[in-house]
Amino acid sequence: MSRHPHFKAYLALAAVCLFWGTTYLTIRMSLESFPPLTLVVARFAISGGATLGFAWYRGLHIPRGRELAEACLAGVLILAIGNGALVVAETFVPSGLASLIICMSPFWMVGAEALLPGGESLHGPTIGAMALGLAGSALLVTPRGGGAGAEHKLLVGFLIQQVGMAGWSFGSIYQRRKAGKAHSVVAGGIHQLAAALATAPFAWLVPHQPIHWSARGVGALLYLVVFGSLVGYSAYVYVMDRLPVAVVSIYPYVNSVVAVALGWLFYREPFGLRESVAMVVIFASVALVKRYSRPAAG
Repeated sequence: MSRHPHFKAYLALAAVCLFWGTTYLTIRMSLESFPPLTLVVARFAISGGATLGFAWYRGLHIPRGRELAEACLAGVLILAIGNGALVVAETFVPSGLASLIICMSPFWMVGAEALLPGGESLHGPTIGAMALGLAGSALLVTPRGGGAGAEHKLLVGFLIQQVGMAGWSFGSIYQRRKAGKAHSVVAGGIHQLAAALATAPFAWLVPHQPIHWSARGVGALLYLVVFGSLVGYSAYVYVMDRLPVAVVSIYPYVNSVVAVALGWLFYREPFGLRESVAMVVIFASVALVKRYSRPAAG
């Protein structure tokens, strides 16, 4: 098995599936101590700085000029907007529910591919499958008797995540098309540091609560740095360069199962019949989108 030409890539994909599934919970834990944007800046400044410091020490190729600018733009789209929106959304919705909403990301990926130059245009069966997925997502945000305030927070969190998924999808496709000479891990470090720098002014300008230092919050932040970024994101960039998009895109479904289980275990986040049905509908619709997408889309 270890002699398979893509063994390392599949091992990296397994790391993405496992570790990113746990990050929804650790983001929620970190938010007990850190404001959302401050958390994004701290996480990616530490992980990006460490990655690029290691690359410089080992004498690896670090992009310059246009290649550097393209990597920075991808990092802002994928992490500053994509992950930043998720962190902010988790102040409105439970971590397990946030992971289910993220399962809609393939719809954004297909849409982004259609909108970008040279991408595959949408056609009937794909649009129908996406409509089914929207019906499943509607189950997650329809009123459930929790009061007007709770329903409003749920809708706000849902919409924020749509912005994040759009940024993540456009950024991922852009990164795939603009892959340069740098090793994928080095590119990931640039993404992370660029995201931290782009988010820092907003973290400073947006009013927020002060940091509440605690061993639990700091420990969760360190977990995000090590397993969410240094291991998880580096592995994601690596597999995006080496495996088909259709294969890589299985990770949100594994993530959601892990995140829902951990959210219930640690916070007793609700997960009932409505959420179960929505999960099945969304999973089925994404499978149909992949089934009816032409190979050129990959």
